[in-house]
Amino acid sequence: MKTLSGKVVAITGAGSGIGRALALQAARAGARLALADWKRDAVEETARLAGAPCLVREVDVRDDGAVSAFAADVARELGGADAVVNNAGVSLAATVGRMKREDFQWLFEINFWGVVRGTEAFLPQLREKPDAHLVNLSSIFGIIAVPGQAAYNAAKFAVRGYTEALRQELHGSSVHVTCVHPGGVRTNIARNGRMLETSRGETVQEGELERSFDAVAKLSPEKAAAIIWRAVARDAPRVLVGWDAFWIDKLQRLLPVGYPALVRSIRARSEKRGLRF
Repeated sequence: MKTLSGKVVAITGAGSGIGRALALQAARAGARLALADWKRDAVEETARLAGAPCLVREVDVRDDGAVSAFAADVARELGGADAVVNNAGVSLAATVGRMKREDFQWLFEINFWGVVRGTEAFLPQLREKPDAHLVNLSSIFGIIAVPGQAAYNAAKFAVRGYTEALRQELHGSSVHVTCVHPGGVRTNIARNGRMLETSRGETVQEGELERSFDAVAKLSPEKAAAIIWRAVARDAPRVLVGWDAFWIDKLQRLLPVGYPALVRSIRARSEKRGLRF
C-alpha cells in the first residue's frame, strides 16, 4: 500500500501506545480513521489528537459481537476498511505451574483470539479493495521464548503462525499481510497487564516489574509506528521493530537452541542493576 491518503484505516488498541501513534501518523498521511479500544475515554482522546473526524468505538476484542459490530460500522459508515491493524494486547508475568488458568485465558483471548476476531471480521472488506493491507501485532517474544512469559510467548507465537499461514493463503490476492515483531517499546502494556511474578517465580511489589520494563524499553511508540507504516508502504511480510528486536532475531537464527543461556546472562546482569524480571 503505497499511500494512506484517502484510505480507511481501522486500528484496535488505539487508545494508547503504538495504536495511538499509528492512528495519529495515519491521520497526518490523510487516512480516514476507525478507532477501537476497550477504554472509551482513551480512544476518544486519540480521535481528538488526530484532529479529524474519526469513527470511534468502545470494543473489547474478547467479544465476538463487539468486534463484528465494529467491522459492520466501518463498512456501513466508511465504505469498508483498506487497512486493518490488529494491535490490542496485554501482558502477564507468571510462571508455569503457578499461573492461574483464568489469567492465561484472559491474555490469550485478547492477544491471540482478538487478532483472529479482527481478521475474520474485516477480511471480507479487505478482499473487496483493489489494494488492501492487514497488520497483525506479534512480538519479539513471538520469535524467542523467555521464562515468566509462557502465556505471552504462546499467544505471540500463535499470532506469528496464524499470520504467516494467512499470508500464504492470500498470496496473489489484493490483500497484503504483515506480521509485526516489536522489541522494547515504551507503552503501557506492562502497566495495564497482570504482573504477578518474576521469571524466578518470586512475588513482586505493585509497580516493580513495570518500572523494570520502563528501564529497558527504549523505543518510542512514535518511532515504532513509523517503522510499521514504512513496512506497509513496501508490502513487507514481516517487520522487526527496534534494534533489540533485530539483534534478538539474529541471535535466535544463530543459536536456535542455545539462546536461553544468553537470556540467563542478561537476566543476571539486570538483577545487578536492580532490575527484576
